[in-house]
Amino acid sequence: MANKKLKLLYLAQYLHQETDEQHPKTLQDLLAHLERCGISAERKSIYDDIHLLQDFGMEIQTTKGKSFGYFLGERDFQLPELKLLIDVVQASPFLSSSKSMSLIGKLEKLTSRYGARQLRRQVYVMNRVRTSNEQLYYAVDGINAAISDNRKISFRYFDWTVKHEKAYRHGGKAYVTNPVALCVDRHYYLVAYDETSGDYRHYRVDRISNLEVLDEPRVSLPRDFDLGAYTKKIFDMYNGDTVTVRLQFDPKLLNAMIDRFGSDAHMHTTDDGLIEVSASVEASPTFYGWLFQFGTQAKLLSPQSVVEDFAHWCHETLAQYG
Repeated sequence: MANKKLKLLYLAQYLHQETDEQHPKTLQDLLAHLERCGISAERKSIYDDIHLLQDFGMEIQTTKGKSFGYFLGERDFQLPELKLLIDVVQASPFLSSSKSMSLIGKLEKLTSRYGARQLRRQVYVMNRVRTSNEQLYYAVDGINAAISDNRKISFRYFDWTVKHEKAYRHGGKAYVTNPVALCVDRHYYLVAYDETSGDYRHYRVDRISNLEVLDEPRVSLPRDFDLGAYTKKIFDMYNGDTVTVRLQFDPKLLNAMIDRFGSDAHMHTTDDGLIEVSASVEASPTFYGWLFQFGTQAKLLSPQSVVEDFAHWCHETLAQYG
């Protein structure tokens, strides 16, 4: 009798895992599956069960033509969407290899067995540096919980040594801070508000350990804080002075500039066919490195103090090579 009550669940699971438009199952297939589950059923009861599952919201469809069969049509995620999500998981350096494969395995369960095979064929090991901190997943969960519950957090923060050992900052003592947001810029970062300095700090989440959500509530955050605008002006999460710079660049770099500054950045074409843009950035070595990659196709025009600092940075960098 207990198995009888599970009949609908077994049918729903079978249709989810074993069917799609190219692989419908006949009524006899459904009966055979239930038999393997220890449930005997009549043909008429299966018709009734299919209607119940359809009323529940499962989009069970039938094939047309000589070979009549049932399959699950619309799903929460279609195959192209799952392929896109798997691409994102594979390309994320802040996920360890084992966590990446674990997440991919869960994504595969959102489609049929046949769709999962297609997804598995596109999975490959990318030759990229990945985090080795398996605690990142739990740190992200704890930070999200703290933000949701408006609580402070404490954690230890470390750098790697040449021997691949952890060297903890702050004398090994825990940082206590106000979590504001999590954002991604090649790595996962915690943006936190430091009430003492009245400024924001960034922490690589994969270098956080011993994270705890405290009972102490967060301090009131400045009302004018705009996370979107804030992260847009920061290059690789490296702090520097916030300045409005003016750049001149070849039109061939327009896509690269829009990728960096956004389609709403103030731009105009000069008389000699070049393009100028004004944007707010953090004047830091990572910004200079980003600009340097364009060589003579881009030029920093102002402010003069940043131009001089950039020129000095270039000179010091090139001096290493004689």
